[in-house]
Amino acid sequence: MDDVSRPVATVLAADPLLGLLLPFWQLVIGAFVLFVVLVSIARLARRGPSRMSTALLVTAAAIAGFAVVGVLLQG
Repeated sequence: MDDVSRPVATVLAADPLLGLLLPFWQLVIGAFVLFVVLVSIARLARRGPSRMSTALLVTAAAIAGFAVVGVLLQG
């Protein structure tokens, strides 16, 4: 049996760079989502209380769904 050594291809620069950029991109995405939610809440508040309560239920369900998807994809 021949002893064949395999070259190990390790990219050293990509992981630390992505590790530094990831929190920044999460912050940018979070700020954008917060902005959109605040604009939506302002529009719904002008439309009246009946639409506001329905919108809050839909928003709560969406937040819970995104949280579950985030936890499932993280592990």
